[in-house]
Amino acid sequence: MLSIAEKIDDLQRHTTDSEQLLIINDISWQMYESLLADLEDNSHLRIAYLERILEIMSPSRRHEFIKTNIGRLLEVYLEETRTRFYGLGSTTFRQETVARGIEPDECYCINSEKPVPDIAIEVVVTSGGINSLEIYRGLQVPEVWFWESNSFTLYCLDDENYQIVARSKLLPRLDLSLLAEYVIFSEPMDAVIEFRQKIREQIQNL
Repeated sequence: MLSIAEKIDDLQRHTTDSEQLLIINDISWQMYESLLADLEDNSHLRIAYLERILEIMSPSRRHEFIKTNIGRLLEVYLEETRTRFYGLGSTTFRQETVARGIEPDECYCINSEKPVPDIAIEVVVTSGGINSLEIYRGLQVPEVWFWESNSFTLYCLDDENYQIVARSKLLPRLDLSLLAEYVIFSEPMDAVIEFRQKIREQIQNL
C-alpha cells in the first residue's frame, strides 16, 4: 500500500490537464497539520480537511484560468465602487475544534481584515470530493460563491446554515450574470477593460 507521501508524488506526476483528486480517510488533525507544513512551499496543490477526511487536489489549467479571471474581475468591481477589500487568495483557514480546514480558490475580507474571509470562491470543474460547503459552515464564512457550468451559485450563512441567494448580501449591487459573462471571455485583458467600463456606466446611472 502506498504511503501518503507516495500518493502525493503520484498525484503531482500526472501531466494531463484534468483535475486530479486524492481522498484519504482516517487522517488525524495532527497528520493534517504535519502535511500542511510539509507542503507549505507547494502552492499548486489544494488541501481540504473535514472530520478525518483529507482531500488533496491538483487543479487543472482551466481551473486556474477561471479562478484567476474571477479574482481579477471582482477586484475591478471593488476598485470601481470604492469598496475596501483584502484579497487573501488561497490562504489556509482551519480550526481544530470543528476539525475543518480549507484553502479557497480566492477569498476576500470586505471593509476590514478578519480572521476568516467574508467571501470564499470555489471553482468547480470536477464533481465529487469533499463537502467544502460543510467546511465553510464550520468555519463560519459568511458567503461562499461556487462557479460551475459557467455561472455562480451563492450561499449565505443564516442561523448556522447556508441558504442559496440570488445576490450577494455583502455586495448587493454586483450583477453576477454580468460578471459571469466576462469570466468566460477568451481574452482576459479585453474582459477586464470591458467589464470596468460596464461598472463605470452602472455607477454613473445610479
